[in-house]
Amino acid sequence: MFEKAKKLFKRQNETADQAETVEQTPETPLIQDDTVEKPEADVPKRRFFTQLKEGLKKTRTQLSDRLQSLVGGRNIDDAVLEELEELLIGADLGVQTTMTLMDRIREQAKKQRLQDVAALRELLHDELQSILTSIKARPWQLENKPMVVLVTGVNGVGKTTTIGKLAHRFTSEGKKVVLCAADTFRAAATEQLEIWAQRAGVILVKKDDSNDPAAVVFDALNTVKQASADILLIDTAGRLHNNPNLMNELAKIRRITEREIAGAPHHVVLILDAVTGQNGLHQAKQFVEKIGVSDLIVTKLDGTAKGGVAVAIANELQLPIQFVGVGEKMEDLLPFDAEQFVDALLS
Repeated sequence: MFEKAKKLFKRQNETADQAETVEQTPETPLIQDDTVEKPEADVPKRRFFTQLKEGLKKTRTQLSDRLQSLVGGRNIDDAVLEELEELLIGADLGVQTTMTLMDRIREQAKKQRLQDVAALRELLHDELQSILTSIKARPWQLENKPMVVLVTGVNGVGKTTTIGKLAHRFTSEGKKVVLCAADTFRAAATEQLEIWAQRAGVILVKKDDSNDPAAVVFDALNTVKQASADILLIDTAGRLHNNPNLMNELAKIRRITEREIAGAPHHVVLILDAVTGQNGLHQAKQFVEKIGVSDLIVTKLDGTAKGGVAVAIANELQLPIQFVGVGEKMEDLLPFDAEQFVDALLS
């Protein structure tokens, strides 16, 4: 396994060297690293915003279009603000986050004496952005090599697919990536991850003859060290957040990574499906309590009119959203940007 990993990574480096002779417009680096050439900022930002805006189309219709029809030619009074409150709850911002948001909006609307929909939209934009930017994200930096990322979430949220997309992004930046198939309860999960590993051109560590996920993780950690890889992405079983045995097993996996690599896992990522709305928020709270989640990825925002749940989750858990999924393609996993996200919701 180790020799195979070294040979594959050697081919990756040779391919990357050849690609340097071709003029390209690179994507924004996902990991901050001084060795990565910095692209012109405006080009990827415009591209990401276009993808994000299209992916949030259903939620934007729910919020922006209805906000316009809600106010119309009316003065902004208590009745209008109450209807806005109902609209925000309908977009799945949740009761707690909506109440916080509306308290700020009522205060500022009175202070600024708002009279038209444009001013109300701008105020809503600023307050949503303020909530999201107040949550500071820890950069995905290679401070300690290798970086170990433990990926969690219940079945059906797009966990394995998201890992594949992350592997694609990392390898596009010239990083050496290993995937670990620690979801030993579903044979289909390993098969799916193997397909993604082939697409991304990375090593997959699996054990077809074992139902012990901790043993697979141990092998993957050794492979990463022997091959001098940059990143290990660990796929775990779709955990039921209220199943103590499964949650205990996940805690065991975490302990093994801590023992084998200093500071690991460097990120514990929870994948959440935007379509599940407030149920996803409840799941998230359980995961945070049991295993110490550090980062969030919100998937399937293109499949719901309730994308506001992303704001609710970040606000109530005070955890940063690192990426959002807005489609099925490799390129549809986007680094989260609070300003662009709110612009896409309300533009």
